[in-house]
Amino acid sequence: MARPVTMFTGQWADLSLDDMAKKMKDIGYDGLELACWGDHFEVDKATAEDDYCAKKREQLEKYDLQCHAISAHLVGQAVCDNIDERHQSILPPYIWGDGDPTGVNERAIEEMKNTARAAQKFGVDVVNGFTGSSIWHYLYSFPPVTEAMIDAGFQQFADRWNPILDVFGECGVKFALEVHPTEIAFDIFTAERALEAVGHREEFGFNFDPSHLIWQGIDPVEFIRAFPDRIFHVHIKDAIVTLDGRTSILGSHIDFGSPKRGWNFRSPGRGGVNFEEIIRALNDIGYQGPLSVEWEDSGMQRDQGARESCEMLRALDFSPSDVAFDSAFDKENQ
Repeated sequence: MARPVTMFTGQWADLSLDDMAKKMKDIGYDGLELACWGDHFEVDKATAEDDYCAKKREQLEKYDLQCHAISAHLVGQAVCDNIDERHQSILPPYIWGDGDPTGVNERAIEEMKNTARAAQKFGVDVVNGFTGSSIWHYLYSFPPVTEAMIDAGFQQFADRWNPILDVFGECGVKFALEVHPTEIAFDIFTAERALEAVGHREEFGFNFDPSHLIWQGIDPVEFIRAFPDRIFHVHIKDAIVTLDGRTSILGSHIDFGSPKRGWNFRSPGRGGVNFEEIIRALNDIGYQGPLSVEWEDSGMQRDQGARESCEMLRALDFSPSDVAFDSAFDKENQ
């Protein structure tokens, strides 16, 4: 059975949910992965208002759209980050408050707990998001970074996220970290270490997104094979590396979309990700959840990209075989 094809609404938060739902239904999507910003899904209202979640469901059902996950990337980022002025632009005013870093961290932690409660109330069992990281800026180890400094960063992650994950467990909801630069886990080895830091608890796993792996030189299929029981959700997003002797893999402090960068995101199927092998690997691990398009391509009109992405996934996705191709032969008597 083909997996649901959904669209992550995070990059479309300039549209109302009603406009977004109509557009994506017309294109042919099965559902939406609702971002916890804009008016798409508001955690504070979901927890405070008795009828908020029911009304959100009615909005989606009006267009015959599913929802399998909500996503809290922005507030999740503020749980472990060293807070500075950049965070004000991504956080709700009630989380930012007066901008005092300790207060922002504390309010973000409470909001993530409430996100689990809101997800349960809304009837989804996965929340995708970021964790933030207090040690990302240590990536290039100069001045020299000690092992104790890295240990402390993973311990801080565990200390802040375990109480959040306790609430996820109580609610029967899983948290899926999108493995991503600037997070506590950004590649295979740091993902392994993040799992170890929280004791491999069952509430914590990953939102698989190949675009953030491929430009780092990581084969996305190897990530799937490394964590077959921890892939809770899948983003379909592409990227391309364009190193030409002048461009840098580190991005050169140049905005996304510029040809001066050494890599950029691309509309699915127009970059370097081998989605054929990803579908086969997802079949191998038995993943039956949604394939959720996260559309980011600075060089392409987004409505065209959304339509192409949906059509590509419809053509590409397939179920694993339930019979061996050579089962018609009697191998024992050959």
